[in-house]
Amino acid sequence: MTDGRALRPPRPDRRYRVDYAGELNAEQLRVVMHPGGPMLALAGAGSGKTRTLVYRASRLVEDGVPAPRVLLLTFTNKAAREMLDRVERITESVSGRVTGGTFHSVGHRILRRYASLLGYTERFSILDREDATDLMGQALADLSPDLPAKRTPRPRLLLDIYSLVINTGRDLEQALLDRAPQYLEQA
Repeated sequence: MTDGRALRPPRPDRRYRVDYAGELNAEQLRVVMHPGGPMLALAGAGSGKTRTLVYRASRLVEDGVPAPRVLLLTFTNKAAREMLDRVERITESVSGRVTGGTFHSVGHRILRRYASLLGYTERFSILDREDATDLMGQALADLSPDLPAKRTPRPRLLLDIYSLVINTGRDLEQALLDRAPQYLEQA
């Protein structure tokens, strides 16, 4: 949801504090000055993607979008800190700090904030892959302690099948056909 300010194209006569044309190459400038809405910018390694995103965020803030309404996401904590620090230096914290972080950290913040709407408390736990595999192994041992190991799927495989069922809406039989047909008769 937006208040519309992010979608207004920059005015041609607008004087920016930052000299975007002097700081960026033509392709980067086109992305930074894009009038609003979605845009797909494909670029290879070392082409200045981070720089472009930083200046795009800066331009949005200069055009009146409140900094906390601008969201920058990346894959690593280091890259997230670097992006947010660079935007803050360029914008000189004119209207607060741009929102950002890693995909996982921002997703986590959103889940915590709206946990009650999902039927959870704010103190829910998120398991990493290793913990989830351990938990699946414990559940398997508790539910079928007498099954021989060679007839029992490994916890990692069970977790993969479970994830496939949950994330795709497939039924268990189809997931087993795709991932572990040798266990289909046991299901």
